[in-house]
Amino acid sequence: MPACNICGDRGIYISAGAAHTCRCVQELALGNRLNAAQLTQSLRRQTFDRFGLHYYSSEQADGGRTYRETAQIALRAARAFVEKAKAGPAADGLLFAGRVGTGKTFLACCIANALLDAHVQVLFLVVPDYLDRIRSTYDLERPGYTELELTEAAKRVPVLVLDDLGAHHYTEWGRQKLYSLVNHRLNHQLPVVVTTNVSLEDLEEYLGERTTSRLFQLCRPYRLLTDIDIRISRRLNPEEAAVRQNRPKKPPESTP
Repeated sequence: MPACNICGDRGIYISAGAAHTCRCVQELALGNRLNAAQLTQSLRRQTFDRFGLHYYSSEQADGGRTYRETAQIALRAARAFVEKAKAGPAADGLLFAGRVGTGKTFLACCIANALLDAHVQVLFLVVPDYLDRIRSTYDLERPGYTELELTEAAKRVPVLVLDDLGAHHYTEWGRQKLYSLVNHRLNHQLPVVVTTNVSLEDLEEYLGERTTSRLFQLCRPYRLLTDIDIRISRRLNPEEAAVRQNRPKKPPESTP
């Protein structure tokens, strides 16, 4: 099933006897530019086989499951989502919640990278940056994309990743932009992958009732829990980090 109902993914359509470039071509180009800015080289290296379950405690538990068991469930859901999205439209999205440093963004990057490598259109947006980009279009002297181009690309892309949602208290303007985006994707059954460090119970306070309700209708929620910030854990154990990144470990210094 083609992603674009105007050109059937051909890139052009015929109107009044003339060929026209479809807007999906511009949206794809803009999406590639945004992904290049958001998915840095280090984020592009994050893949499922590098998702370390050993960072999650097999002893501490929440809701009857250990931290590792909840991470395993989230990992399986992420892998299943990728396979479904590769096969065709995947209506059910995912929402990963947890404190800072629990692997939410890593898992979202695993999904985005797997889909991009499979040539599935996906747009990875860090929400605060996305809203800043929209605001920047109001500067008439600033060249580049328009607000409509930004919002349409996010609304229409087959798979959208929203990283760091709810990280800040949004203005009414920001809430409305997010509502419009989430509502459109719900109405058109287009999946969203979300990460947030706001608890599921408190999300409505940040996004508002309408957006939160639609978000839970779009996404299945998963929690990620750790004893310690994974970034700190890796910093405290650089040898393990080197192995996990497939880099040679630094040889020990020789002693006289």
